[in-house]
Amino acid sequence: MNASFVISSPDVTQCPNSKLPEYAFIGRSNVGKSSLINMLCRNPHLAKTSQKPGKTLLINHFLIDDANACNAKLRQWHIVDLPGYGYAQTGLTQREQLKCMIERYCLLREQLVCLFVLIDSRLKPQRIDLDFMQWLGENEVPFAIVFTKADKLGRGRLSENIAAYKQTLLETWEELPPVFCTSSETGVGRDELLAYIGQCNSDIPN
Repeated sequence: MNASFVISSPDVTQCPNSKLPEYAFIGRSNVGKSSLINMLCRNPHLAKTSQKPGKTLLINHFLIDDANACNAKLRQWHIVDLPGYGYAQTGLTQREQLKCMIERYCLLREQLVCLFVLIDSRLKPQRIDLDFMQWLGENEVPFAIVFTKADKLGRGRLSENIAAYKQTLLETWEELPPVFCTSSETGVGRDELLAYIGQCNSDIPN
């Protein structure tokens, strides 16, 4: 599977004029988004990572070309790296600009098949994440939850945290979206995420 950078766009109207399906990744700053994308693509230099959160300020498209796909329909698609949300040290004006950019992409990008919302598995449910997922649900944006940094916890604690998070969601949701557990360090969850993307691609009408 080859992955290559395509373009960085300041607005959805400047995203690639392509009919390829898109799978976007988003989460609070410092949740490990770029590292997860690099792990999926097995390219540590694809998406830019930083110790300082809030670095992704544009809509970044990466072309995925899987020569081993079982048919041509499944071969090419885009990964989209969206700006993180909730970085307190970003100025108010910039936060509003990023919020608008994210919302416009989610609502207007017809090629978007699924938005992967990244959650730090070490933390209790955060209101900013819950509110964002509520907004996605209200606007019928298809999404899945991806718990990150699974390697930072023991298996028992990890299971407890994820179960508690699901329970919190079920207080307001009748049905949960797909849920994945990942680690950029160990590669946990890579096969499951790629299999899900492959299934989504195969379900797209010709």
